[in-house]
Amino acid sequence: MNDLPQKRPPVEPGGPTNTGGDQARETADAGSLTRLTATVFGMVQGVGFRDYVRTKGRRLGLVGSATNRADGGVDVVAEGPADACEALLELLVTGHTPGRTDRVEHTIGDAVGGMTGFVRR
Repeated sequence: MNDLPQKRPPVEPGGPTNTGGDQARETADAGSLTRLTATVFGMVQGVGFRDYVRTKGRRLGLVGSATNRADGGVDVVAEGPADACEALLELLVTGHTPGRTDRVEHTIGDAVGGMTGFVRR
């Protein structure tokens, strides 16, 4: 269960994919790119959640990180095309992840740039 308002259309089955031929972007630079910043609460530590987020983020062509928090949550920061950020957010919100997602707080804004790859911290 999550408490996010559903303000965006659902991701279509098969979702956005990286069809540009370059598997995952290696660096994000500010421009027409988007930054997703999310905090995921629930049972998301010690269950492979960060590895899952990193793998999905890379497949979507995003750069960013998934970092454990002291309170048991996980911070996710991702940059790339808006549709890819929305697809990652949809995965986080729907709870189809390792562990259990109780709540996701997020913001979406302009990319800042400067990140390389998608890392687990």
